[in-house]
Amino acid sequence: MNSPDSLTTATDRESIDAFVSRQEGRSIVAVQGLGFVGSVMSFVCANAINGDHAVIGVDQPTEAGMRRIRAINEGRLPIRSSDPKVEAFYDSARERGVLLATWDPHAYAHADVIIVDINLDVQKESDPQGNLQAFDVDIGPFREAMRSIGRHCREDVLVVVETTVPPGTCERIAYPVLCEEIDRRGLRTDRIRVGHSYERVMPGPDYVDSIQNFYRVYSGIDEASADATEAFLRTIIRTDEYPLTRLDRPNATEMAKVLENAYRAMNIAFIVEWSRFAEEAGVDLYEVVKAIRMRPTHANMMLPGLGVGGYCLTKDPLLASWSRKTLFGSAEGLAQSEQGVRINDRMPHLAFEHLRGAYTGKPLSACRVLLLGAAYRGDVDDTRFSPVEPFYRQLREAGAEIVVHDFFVGHWRECNVDTIADLDTALASDPDIVVVCTGHTGYRRDDLLVSRLTAHPRGVFVLDTIGLMSREDRSTLAEQHTVRLLGSGAEA
Repeated sequence: MNSPDSLTTATDRESIDAFVSRQEGRSIVAVQGLGFVGSVMSFVCANAINGDHAVIGVDQPTEAGMRRIRAINEGRLPIRSSDPKVEAFYDSARERGVLLATWDPHAYAHADVIIVDINLDVQKESDPQGNLQAFDVDIGPFREAMRSIGRHCREDVLVVVETTVPPGTCERIAYPVLCEEIDRRGLRTDRIRVGHSYERVMPGPDYVDSIQNFYRVYSGIDEASADATEAFLRTIIRTDEYPLTRLDRPNATEMAKVLENAYRAMNIAFIVEWSRFAEEAGVDLYEVVKAIRMRPTHANMMLPGLGVGGYCLTKDPLLASWSRKTLFGSAEGLAQSEQGVRINDRMPHLAFEHLRGAYTGKPLSACRVLLLGAAYRGDVDDTRFSPVEPFYRQLREAGAEIVVHDFFVGHWRECNVDTIADLDTALASDPDIVVVCTGHTGYRRDDLLVSRLTAHPRGVFVLDTIGLMSREDRSTLAEQHTVRLLGSGAEA
């Protein structure tokens, strides 16, 4: 890998060697990828509950990668989180000198365990209304990441793939590529161990617990790999309270992850048409669903919303469908799973149409719109594939002036927008329309949003797209404002 032009604060090979030399008695864990999963995984491994690990995080020498590397090495968190454990774990690792970040794959040469936490993207082609026209999976970057490991790792390393991948990836791509590169170096290929244990990371208030205190499914390319993967997972997960589940091969664990997310995505898609029906029938679907949830067999029925966002639900059903056709040679994909994604992708457009139909004031081109939240879910700064993005773009195309408030997102990279962190400042922009887009706890805490809107000097149109406000809240606000709830035809 070529070094970037500016590496003044990057870790060089000599620094990696010096770091490792100070870790007497500790196993070395390298984490490939320092994004929303890999960075916190690094902190958790550095604070292992049943082991003693030193961790080297490896990211690409891109602008974003170097920013994360510098942050970790200079004493700053590379992400923002509402979970205090993230900062506590990071500080502990720094104080004990067991955490380093680098762009240099030389780190893999020292690793006893390498955890793969990189992106594997789906390329979508959609029309302006969000209708999915085509999709594909570029497996090339993942393959190259495996080559980077194979060119540097020890022959007896354990490689644990946490990345969500199409079923068949570990057996048909990762393992053969690793063996090919190890063989080229004249090393034995029968000693490498490859396991798959997909992450279930949930950024937000339970960020760390979603790794350390949560159930894990795992497998190995062979029995020795599965045993090694289990032994490592037991060092970082409280398996006494959250037992591990072993499946017989990586194809099974890979399928488990994409099936898990496809099921959730289809559950969300199911409620979309019922949201439209509820609006037509004058029914508050939030209250209907909450009543149904009292029955245990229906407790996981989803609620209406602005749309599906984040890195998993927006693509994982498509990964599975691509795998069936491309890796296993089927003539058909997974039609229902694909349709679920298509329905979910259109949700922001439907929300925009709801706003345009419900708002009877001046034209949108003459309105100032305040969006409350840019992140894809509450209490995180992750805006990847946020449903707020297509909603924002449609408002902009309609000519609206847009102001964005978010407690966690300072700069909305995808839309190149600087957000406002203070709610009073955002409301002082004198919006005509206020749209609740993200369920940040801050909006609910001490009735902050309701109290601020109640004190607002003039009436505005308020659209709650996620059911953040209760019926009582909406009734209170309706004395001064026009309030609508997406997924409800009922008046406030």
